[in-house]
Amino acid sequence: MLDLTGKNALVTGIANNRSIAWGIAQQLHQAGANLGVTYLPDDKGKMQKKVGDLVAPLQPSLFLPCNVQDESQVEAVFNSVQEAWGRLDILVHCLAFANRDDLTGDFSNTSRAGFQTALDISAYSLIALARGAKPLMTEGGSMVTLTYLGGVKVVPNYNVMGIAKAALDMNVKYLASELGPQGVRVNGISAGPIRTLASSAVGGILEMIHHVEQTAPLRRTVTQQEVGNAAAFLCSDLATGVTGQILYVDAGYEIMGM
Repeated sequence: MLDLTGKNALVTGIANNRSIAWGIAQQLHQAGANLGVTYLPDDKGKMQKKVGDLVAPLQPSLFLPCNVQDESQVEAVFNSVQEAWGRLDILVHCLAFANRDDLTGDFSNTSRAGFQTALDISAYSLIALARGAKPLMTEGGSMVTLTYLGGVKVVPNYNVMGIAKAALDMNVKYLASELGPQGVRVNGISAGPIRTLASSAVGGILEMIHHVEQTAPLRRTVTQQEVGNAAAFLCSDLATGVTGQILYVDAGYEIMGM
């Protein structure tokens, strides 16, 4: 029943084969979506080759550089989408970053610059991408972002990223309210901890994963594929009545009181 054939989907945030965005891209492709993929450019072109080689089997029809801190690159991405596709049906936002020093120790030691960086890349970027996508999306369009429990509850060492995720969660709600009248839905997925390039910066990430495995009702954490399946659902016509929501895909950990 889950069929995304004919849908144009832009996926951001793939860094390597452990990225949750990679799991989402695979499931969107399997459901029949036409993919566009962005990558974070660097001076030596390493990410372009790395991400390009990884996603090649998915045959993306667009492969574009996008540093979300550069407004001109964000604008160029959506200009390319308009020229190549004419419309955008699905936007997947999987972007988060905080300085490693701001992800350990006392939260009150968070630097002003570190706070601004985390909020800019992890939360404001969804606003910037939504602004670019808005004129290209019509009724039935869907935006999905990745958030985490640390935005609503204190998670050791998550620190400033928890603040960024709290802002991201509210971005989902305000964007859902704004875009709802044009038939575009905006939702978030709060995934359980998965070993990724981004999560490796969080102090004690392995202990966090082990705790989830011992505590969650399913006695395990989740996989990229499971998060990808949830994203594909939210982007499909099976979820046309769902917007402004945070869907927990965390083996049930969120319901526990410990």
